[in-house]
Amino acid sequence: MRHRKSGRKFGRNSSHRKAMFRNMVTSLLEHGRIQTTDARAKELRKVTAKMITLGKKNTIHAKRQAAKTVQNRDVLAKLFDEIAPGYTERSGGYTRIIKLGNRRGDNAPMSIIELLPPGPPESKGRGPVAPTKPTAVKVETKETFDE
Repeated sequence: MRHRKSGRKFGRNSSHRKAMFRNMVTSLLEHGRIQTTDARAKELRKVTAKMITLGKKNTIHAKRQAAKTVQNRDVLAKLFDEIAPGYTERSGGYTRIIKLGNRRGDNAPMSIIELLPPGPPESKGRGPVAPTKPTAVKVETKETFDE
């Protein structure tokens, strides 16, 4: 049983899996979007979030940690100079996964994972929020006494 075991194995050993995600996160940061299977996209989301969070710190230590994962120096510079500064107001949720349907050869569910546009998160635009507790309405009445 796999109780409390997180992460997917993808039928690969740990070094192959690590190399695959290093390549995928480098490609995602370089191109802005890639097409892959649903399961890989969901796991890639975690790795990408860690890299963008390191990019937001913008320290030497963070650059060295990110350089372990991001394979290309140009992409690493792009992460720290262009990509991460756009997400300073956002505290997570840097990627979007769009489902495409199944692949023709093996019927694997495919999706596109892409970086969200930089800037603060968009509001839902639902309008003003109603108060949670009903407030008592004070009604003024005229008191008339018959004498």
